[in-house]
Parts: sequence; C-alpha cells; structure tokens
Amino acid sequence: MSQFIAIVDDELHIRQIVEAYLQREGYRTIGVSSAEEALQLRKVMPPDLWVLDIMLPGMDGYEFCRQIRNDDEVPIIMISAKDEEVDKIMGLELGSDDYLTKPFSPRELVAKVNRLLFRWSMQQANPGTGCAASPTTLVVGALQIIPEERRVYWHGSELEMTAKEFTLLYILAERPNHAYSRSELLNEVWGADYYGSDRAVDDLVKRIRKKMDNLPLDTVWGYGYRLRSTEEEPS
Repeated sequence: MSQFIAIVDDELHIRQIVEAYLQREGYRTIGVSSAEEALQLRKVMPPDLWVLDIMLPGMDGYEFCRQIRNDDEVPIIMISAKDEEVDKIMGLELGSDDYLTKPFSPRELVAKVNRLLFRWSMQQANPGTGCAASPTTLVVGALQIIPEERRVYWHGSELEMTAKEFTLLYILAERPNHAYSRSELLNEVWGADYYGSDRAVDDLVKRIRKKMDNLPLDTVWGYGYRLRSTEEEPS
C-alpha cells in the first residue's frame, strides 16, 4: 500500500495543489484545515508524514508539532509565509524535519517528501542508523538495549522510545564513556543533509532524561554528550 500523507493548511487551494502533486507521485493524501482536525485524524488514521502550515486558526503549527513529538517521530515538513530565520530555527528545534517558505515549488516539496520518507523507512528497518545492529543485549549499568527487538529497559522496566530516542541512546550505549559532539550526533540521528540547529540534539536528550530518571548521560559542556558506564556521580 502506498504511503499516506496529511496536509494541514487552512488555504484550500494550497491543499489541493499539494495533494495533486503528491498523488501524481503515487502517495495517498488527505487535507485538513486545522490542527484540531489533524489531531482527530491522527487518532483514526495516522499518516506516514505531515505537511504542516505554521499559521493555522486555533492551535498553530508549532504547538501541533510539539504535541506530535511528545511520542512520535513521524516526519514533519513545516510550511509558512514567514521567511525569518528565527521561525525556521524554532520549527526545526521543535522537531520539524524540514521547512519550506511560501510561495514554494510543489516539485521541491515532493523531493523533500521522497527524501524524508526514504530515510524514515531505512530508520524503521534499521533503528541503529549509523550503527551495525547486534543480536546481543547492550548493557550499561541499569540500562539494557536489545537492538533487534527495539526494546529498552531501565532498572528492569521496559520503556516506550521514539525512533530518534532509540537511535541516540543506542549510539551512546555502544561506546560508554565516549564523548560525542553535538554535530556527530546530529549527523548520526538526523542524517548528513539535515540543516537544522544542533539544539535538536539537546531537545532529544531532555526527552530521554525525562523518561529515565538518573540516567548517567552527562553533558560535556561546549561539546556534546557521553553515557557513563556507572550510575555513580562523576568525581
């Protein structure tokens, strides 16, 4: 079955144009005019990718993106009439995978959709992106990771992890005590062609720490992060 894409934009003609181009590419599509409608759609028919306008009536695109990223790493492309750098950075740091400014070329959008869905499919097939999958369990203190089953245990309790959370944790656990720079982690988790700020790494780390109390994931100030092999406080 072809992949399913949802377009969230309050401008009908933009939804129709985007849907026409994506359908021509072989995708199934649906267009909705508000974030509230999109949230209802997500409950019954979650898409494989969102094309999301920032300026929406009611809940805006930023808040919608934030809610999606609470528990899902499905690709999101934000579109907006604004062209300020701060808007692009805000969208990307909230978890958007790419950004387009109106007016945009539908062909450029299709190219971005193709690239993101290909990367997403590869990441789902091999969650240890940038790392060879291993049949053995990775153990770092109270952390256990079973790569082939995509399972993560903390103090014996299994946790629900998004694809990017799993990938980042896997990378760090493969080399305990090794300090990774933010740019290294950005490249490994998001891919070499990701143009967002490396603050996206910080946001992902915050989400992991929130799920795993006292995880020995240290900030290497001015550089990046390391996962210590002991839960004891560093001296």
